Amino acid sequence: MSTCMEMQRPREPGSTRLVLALALAGFLSGLIIISIYEATLPTITANKARELREAVFQVLPGVRRMQALRYDNGMLITHTGRADDNTLYAGYGKANRFIGYAIPGEGPGFQDTIKLLYGYLPDQRRIVGMAILDSRETPGLGDKIYKDAEFVANFDHLSVDPQIVTMKKGTKSAPNEIDAITGATISSKAVVRIINQTRTRWEERLPPAGNEPAYAAAGEAKKKDTEDKKIRGDRRE
Repeated sequence: MSTCMEMQRPREPGSTRLVLALALAGFLSGLIIISIYEATLPTITANKARELREAVFQVLPGVRRMQALRYDNGMLITHTGRADDNTLYAGYGKANRFIGYAIPGEGPGFQDTIKLLYGYLPDQRRIVGMAILDSRETPGLGDKIYKDAEFVANFDHLSVDPQIVTMKKGTKSAPNEIDAITGATISSKAVVRIINQTRTRWEERLPPAGNEPAYAAAGEAKKKDTEDKKIRGDRRE
């Protein structure tokens, strides 16, 4: 009887078959993930570009148009490719008059890397706005670097000379000082450190006042102007 039952017991699959099955499942899963990524990539890229453009308008008051510039061979040139560490953004007002630069920067925070953008007027040597582009700082504390309107307002009219300094909240007294966030001093200092380091890096790269890059050609300007007007309209809504 026992011999008969042993003969009817199903044979377990071999190790080779299991490996092949797992490999096939992994391949199919990877294929699905890649397909979803490729399908959503254009939307993700467009959203990031839009968020960046809105941030430029936010940190440079009065800007009506913008264009990406890249530092290359000792000069700033119009850039239409992928942004990198040598890319910044120039903002222009009425009649394509240059207003200032929106400069990206990043560095370590308390939890992870902080990415930000700040508006800089080189002729006045002051910062006129700051926006956090990406941050994973502690919810309820470190995330106040972009949720606390009072902290963000520190950067609306801020001197960069000799450098920006973080002070205990309520004690700032000089035009180059900001009030830190109570309970999030490390994150506050991280923002200031990133801006100071980024500004130092760009200090010798920016052309002297009066020699800023002109806005793009008329055809390109018209295209960008349409996009910019749409953004301003969305923001008003």
